[in-house]
Formats: sequence, structure tokens, C-alpha cells
Amino acid sequence: MIQGGNGDPPEMPDADLELFRSALPDVAPITPHGRFLHPPTRLPPIPLSRLRDEREVIHESLHDPVQWHEDKETGEELAYVRPGITRQTLRRLRRGDWISQAELDLHGLTKAEAKLELAEFLHECKRRGVRCVRIIHGKGLRSKNREPVLKHHVRHWLTLREEVLAFVQARPMDGGGGAVMVLLKSRS
Repeated sequence: MIQGGNGDPPEMPDADLELFRSALPDVAPITPHGRFLHPPTRLPPIPLSRLRDEREVIHESLHDPVQWHEDKETGEELAYVRPGITRQTLRRLRRGDWISQAELDLHGLTKAEAKLELAEFLHECKRRGVRCVRIIHGKGLRSKNREPVLKHHVRHWLTLREEVLAFVQARPMDGGGGAVMVLLKSRS
């Protein structure tokens, strides 16, 4: 809605107002009577020291000794299931039985930035009890060699995370080869 300088709608010329009213003769303005406005909820503040500590722990946990070597694309669909999780769970995830509750887009980030963002995102999802997420790593269409920059790294990092139960390549309508759908452990 266009507003005037004081936050109110601008004044309409009388001729326009009459034309408007004649076009809507049986319409009455909505009154605020009977409506309940919910006050905004305020989350308790998080101490800065706690945020720094969590960031430091995440940063330390990301410096794993395993190095990931990228292979050329084989055309195979990506899929991973943690030992002890049934293949049926993987099929259900691939079918879209779980709806993504959160999403992380890593486009344009460096490997180091993406690794940190992914760890923080998964930590926050775990804290909030989110079960299914979509992570967009990109297809590499704008990269120097037109190859994915983060795709293989993201897959590897996900296999190292304890809260990740399974992941599959996203369906075409959800990003296809440029994204993964990830099933996370429940909070309990």
C-alpha cells in the first residue's frame, strides 16, 4: 500500500473517491472489532559468550583430518543412509514423504565458508528439532570449469555429521543435482 509521509494512506481526490464508492456500493470497511492482534513474541537473549563458545566448538569440529577428493560426475544419483537406517527410509526421502522444514543455500561461498555455514545450519536445525532440510550446493554451471565446486564436499561433510540419518539428491522440482534433501535425527 502506498503511504503518505505520516504513515497514513494518501488522500484521494473527491471525484476518485466517489467513483471508487460507486463501483463498490455494497462493500463495508472491515472494523477491528472481534479481531485479536497477537503481540510479537520476544525470544530470550542469548549470551554472547555462549554464541562465541558454540562457534568455536563448531569451528574446531570442522577441522577433520579427512580430505575429500572430487571425482568426475558419473551421472549416478546421490544417496546416503547411515548404518542401521532402513533402505525404506531412503526410498521415502527420495519420494518426498518428508517436507523440507528449512533450507540452506551455499551458492557463491568458498569451501571454508560453506563448511562453517553448513555446520551452523545443522546445529541450529538440531536445536529446533527440524527433521528434513534442503541444502543447495549448486551444479557448478557458473564455475570456471562448469563443474560443481561444493557438491562433493557437502556430501562428504554430511556423512561426517552424527545428526544426519540419510540424504538423497533432490527431486528435479527441488533442485535436482544442485541440491540434497537431508533427513536429520529427531531431538529426543
